[in-house]
Amino acid sequence: MEDVISVCFLCRRGFRVSSPVVRLWVATTSLTGVGRNPIPVQQLSARRRGLNCGGGLPLEGSIIWVLVADDFGPWRRVVRSILQEQPELQVIGEVTDGLAAVQKAQELQPDLILLDIGLPKLNGIEAAWRIRKLSPKSKILFMSQQSSADVVQEALRTGAEGYVVKMDAGLELLTAVNAVLRGEGFVGRRFAGRDFTGASNVRGPESVRTNKVVAPPHQRMGIAHHHEAGFYSDDRCFLDDFTRFIGTALKAGNAAIVVATESHRDSLLPRLQAHGLDIGAAIEQGRYIALDAADTVSKFMLNDVPNPAPFLELAGRLITTAAKSATREHPRVAVCGECDPPLWALGEGEAAIRLEQLWNVIAMRYDVDILCGYPLSIFDDEQGGHIFQRICAEHSAVHSP
Repeated sequence: MEDVISVCFLCRRGFRVSSPVVRLWVATTSLTGVGRNPIPVQQLSARRRGLNCGGGLPLEGSIIWVLVADDFGPWRRVVRSILQEQPELQVIGEVTDGLAAVQKAQELQPDLILLDIGLPKLNGIEAAWRIRKLSPKSKILFMSQQSSADVVQEALRTGAEGYVVKMDAGLELLTAVNAVLRGEGFVGRRFAGRDFTGASNVRGPESVRTNKVVAPPHQRMGIAHHHEAGFYSDDRCFLDDFTRFIGTALKAGNAAIVVATESHRDSLLPRLQAHGLDIGAAIEQGRYIALDAADTVSKFMLNDVPNPAPFLELAGRLITTAAKSATREHPRVAVCGECDPPLWALGEGEAAIRLEQLWNVIAMRYDVDILCGYPLSIFDDEQGGHIFQRICAEHSAVHSP
């Protein structure tokens, strides 16, 4: 029922049921397999014609080989569903880490590589530099949760032809793909006015050297989704930031959900009172929901990995309930939480990263503000530094008091 309501909501905002954003919404929330299986390379070889020599769209009947590099399975299925709109775009491979992306690029020599930045083993930017040497004719289009102009600049320096923020993929991905295949640069509407001059110093004139914005055919949704990460040196910094985040939401008449350890939940209450809030009334109204981190995480774990279906059901139910209790006309929900310590240890941080990726799915579905808190001490060793970079890549902004 919630999926139907979501589709109806999009339609009221002017999107057709058949539009890419509605299909992205449904595909993301259903988490079911979509798309055709890729045609075997042996069969594709006989059908492939290559790109138009003039840099235009592919000739009729030609096949464009696409390699997708992203470590989140549900997102890869979303990408497949979008690419299906153009049958000449054939996904000939999917990889889940940067080293595999380099290897497959060298092996398959694809026409187009859709490359995430926050990849394990080798991040997407480093992978792009290696791919440029081993598969120089492959065009690279970054797809990332990162919306920082500095990250875009660094990504385009590799010689990549474009950059799409995952949150905007429903409206911009196909436009970006077609622009890149024509030899044009693409950086999306959200970067309008940004100067990326000199971003590409590797490839020829077709590279992105100016901030040429190729507008998508549909108007973007006027809702900003915020998924931020805060890194804290001690409990005081953590509690101060969470108090400000929750307090701002509640004072505006919105609702707040906090998922934290018992000691942190107990410490937040007097701080919120001192912030000028009647926190008792907010709890009674249902505008402030406090949950235990370990207990909440246990509800959606399966074989030491976050299970998407129960997570999305639980998060959706909590957000819907909290929104109904808000006092303003168009309510928002603020969600803040800390990584449960046992979760962090699973798979050297892989479980925590998977959880952040699931929160990105929630950010695509609901109008929420999300703040994830991490103690800096867990990133002290070399492995921690690698995980730190990947966690940053899964957020729209990162900060540390």
